[in-house]
Amino acid sequence: MSEAHSGRVREALAKAELVRASDLTLIECDRVLIRAVNTGKLSESKVAGRRARLRQAAEHWIILGIGPDVVERARRPFLKEPVRTLDAIHLATAIFAQTLVGGICLLALDRSVRACGLELGFQLLPELEE
Repeated sequence: MSEAHSGRVREALAKAELVRASDLTLIECDRVLIRAVNTGKLSESKVAGRRARLRQAAEHWIILGIGPDVVERARRPFLKEPVRTLDAIHLATAIFAQTLVGGICLLALDRSVRACGLELGFQLLPELEE
């Protein structure tokens, strides 16, 4: 699903006035790149280019740490369970960001995260036919 919608994700990010992301987002992106090299799906040089683009994009993002408020919220149930551990951290980060500034849209492709995000009252991006 994620590759099929990568253009929509890039478009949503490009249109965003401000992007807030969890430290976990960058960790997961780096892990995908490491895995791509180790499985032979991408060369080191292609990964270096993608890593540079990620770093350039993330320079304009507000990166939210996985602090005590996020951890505490991620440890509690969500309205649509089951929620996987890393998804719980992403959702808890979105809730934390919402309490700071409001008006947060949740960028997600995972069906479970999107369902939970809707229950939490987030507008979802990208718009998908579900």
